Amino acid sequence: MKLIFATHNKHKVEEINQVLQSVVQVMSLDAIGCFDEIPETQATIEGNASQKSHFIYDKYHVDCFADDTGLEVFALDGAPGVYSARYAGEGCTFDDNIKKLLAAMQGIENREARFRTVISLILEGKEYQFEGVVEGTILTEERGVEGFGYDPVFLPKGYDKTFAEMPLSLKNTISHRGLAAEKLIVFLKTHL
Repeated sequence: MKLIFATHNKHKVEEINQVLQSVVQVMSLDAIGCFDEIPETQATIEGNASQKSHFIYDKYHVDCFADDTGLEVFALDGAPGVYSARYAGEGCTFDDNIKKLLAAMQGIENREARFRTVISLILEGKEYQFEGVVEGTILTEERGVEGFGYDPVFLPKGYDKTFAEMPLSLKNTISHRGLAAEKLIVFLKTHL
């Protein structure tokens, strides 16, 4: 079975394919010739995931899923949250976002944070949602070169390596996206 992942982000497709490859073949939007800018205008992570999957399903009529992820820092009242990808402004880079986060966290002792991913799956016109959460802390400086986004400054609870210092195979077993994808796999195995 093939499922369209409503993203152009090759890192995300690579990550999710490692987890889902035994159940389904995941393809990016390029596979259906979609080069649209998919709207993300909702106020919540759940809302954005749903908006993206519905956009693809309504336009292309293919089974698909979308995810939205947010880094929620407790000392920053949950920021950057739903704005994680564009925390430093429209057109910013991962590096810009990390710099802004580290500046905002300067002098703050409570560095607890969590990554939260919500996957919205549309299968034969019906939507299902799956959530994955991983708790951790924000470091004062970047460590590691793997991964993307905030991975170099996020230290998952119970580990001494950031997501950016871990091999993808380990990150996928403990990450927010990996946990949400596991729930998606269990669902697909029982429904297909």
